[in-house]
Amino acid sequence: MSRYVSAAELAAPPPSDRRSLLSRFIDRGAITAAFVGLGVAVVTAISVLLIIPIDPIYWLLALPAGLLVGYYANTKAARRRGEWRRTIANGLFSGAVTGLTLAVLLLGIKALFFYADSGYPNFNRVDQTTGVTIPPTCASGADCVYQRYLVDQGDALRTAGVTDATSFAKVYWDQQLSTALTLFLAATGGGVLGALAYGLTRPQRPPEE
Repeated sequence: MSRYVSAAELAAPPPSDRRSLLSRFIDRGAITAAFVGLGVAVVTAISVLLIIPIDPIYWLLALPAGLLVGYYANTKAARRRGEWRRTIANGLFSGAVTGLTLAVLLLGIKALFFYADSGYPNFNRVDQTTGVTIPPTCASGADCVYQRYLVDQGDALRTAGVTDATSFAKVYWDQQLSTALTLFLAATGGGVLGALAYGLTRPQRPPEE
């Protein structure tokens, strides 16, 4: 008895065709490099955004991370000088994956700290004897973050038109989205530069006989 074949199975391309769709543009080595870039981004985010929160270091590492994975992608693919279409595509893909991961992790970690901020220890302290909340206070989340920024950057916030937690949240997330985009572009550009560096320093493929 023959097996029933669904319409979805009939419409789907053979496995070999599906694999070839990606291989038309990039090499398998670029996929490996993209996973390496993803891992680098995760380790970097944990190190400099969670354990030791130093944002500028995270920003500065985006470009060299892209450079490394862009170069590595072509090393893994064993490309030679002159094969520019594949070389650049490999660097672009691996750099873009690295940059996207850096951007998503930045936004995710910022969201975690933003919405989970309880204000402690500067706000919402509780008297250990009476259990009464000690002023100043703030509402957990955007308001507590706003109150923290207000202490150190009050004049700058007022100049920017920030007058409450709602307007602050808009300015804050606009800035974070802008930073995330910059990270993505830096790592992607780094991937292309890494590919260029690889292509310019490789020996030319010998002519076929």
